[in-house]
Amino acid sequence: MVDFEKTDYIVVGCGFWGSVFAERISTVLDKKVSIIDKRNHIGGNCYSDVDKETNIEFHKYGSHIFHTSSKKVWDYLNKFGKFNTYRHKVITVHKGKHYIMPINLLTINDFYGLNLQPYEAAKFLDKEIEKSGIYEPKNLEEKAISQIGRPLYEAFIKNYTEKQWNCDAKDLPSSIFDRLPVRRNFRTSYFEDDFEGIPVDGWTKLFQNMLDNENISILLNTDFFDIKDKINPNCKIIYTGKIDQLFDYEFGTLDWIGLDFKFERYNVKDYQGTSVMNYSDKIVPQTRTHEFKHLHLERREIFETSKTLVCFEIPKKAQKDDEVFYPVATEKNLKIYEKYREKSSQNKNLILGGRLGLYRYMDMDTTVKDALETFEKLQGAL
Repeated sequence: MVDFEKTDYIVVGCGFWGSVFAERISTVLDKKVSIIDKRNHIGGNCYSDVDKETNIEFHKYGSHIFHTSSKKVWDYLNKFGKFNTYRHKVITVHKGKHYIMPINLLTINDFYGLNLQPYEAAKFLDKEIEKSGIYEPKNLEEKAISQIGRPLYEAFIKNYTEKQWNCDAKDLPSSIFDRLPVRRNFRTSYFEDDFEGIPVDGWTKLFQNMLDNENISILLNTDFFDIKDKINPNCKIIYTGKIDQLFDYEFGTLDWIGLDFKFERYNVKDYQGTSVMNYSDKIVPQTRTHEFKHLHLERREIFETSKTLVCFEIPKKAQKDDEVFYPVATEKNLKIYEKYREKSSQNKNLILGGRLGLYRYMDMDTTVKDALETFEKLQGAL
């Protein structure tokens, strides 16, 4: 049992950001640290488990494929587990037809019924873009149209984006579109980072290895707000939960996206032929369908079985007590967040981290990098 009055460091949240920070405190500083999480498992949204009926390892909160061009981040994670050679490719379904994502020359030719070469595609898209008359995009919709033209935007980006974020694409910042690769050639890999893969032994095993330190104690099924009054006021709190909840919604409730995950087993070897299938039409409720056996092709015996496990991912606007997954970074929300950030900066014993604490959408590699850099700042100030 943890004595919260004698604890020097408490990390709220056992996802990537919190776990990396806790590992650094325990290893580099040789200090005791307690991690608390209201879920019943470690690993945050990366948590994986093995389905007993099919023996397939699944990602409980949707497929998590790690990719980075940072050797520092890659080397750090490889201390805790070896990664396989998985390379992510995505198919999008639009009006019943399958297209390669991200948008590339195959997508363009299939969509328009053409057979363009790269130099021809560049000229073709430039003409489509010119029709829009958008030269200084102010939001996601304008940014997308200014990059790929209106027809491709309306087919593959608009409805998918509005399903995912539960708001009009015009209300989202243009920076979100920057995360989506667009190519005028035949390169079909979704990511083009130097390093990519999934832990050979699964995400949960990697987190177990990361947190296997006698200086670390882990309390699951524990809500920070149930025990915060017991904490030593001089304790350093590393908080990765919802920032508006931390301050009792003083400046208003921020908008968050929740996700429903519906799992189904099928008595077939291969349900959809790829790990992740996107659905760009609004009439289809899910944004993505995951088939997890494709993530571990090195597990050949499992892949060859005539059973598979599929997950349908359905976004929704999170209500106050819902589990949340990422922030909705509209101008209105960012103004509210800035008030919370300012108030948090007045507490020298509080460190904010992760998507929820920083109200920032971050990929996994960015999350790890940010946690490492924030720890280094803490270390330098000691």
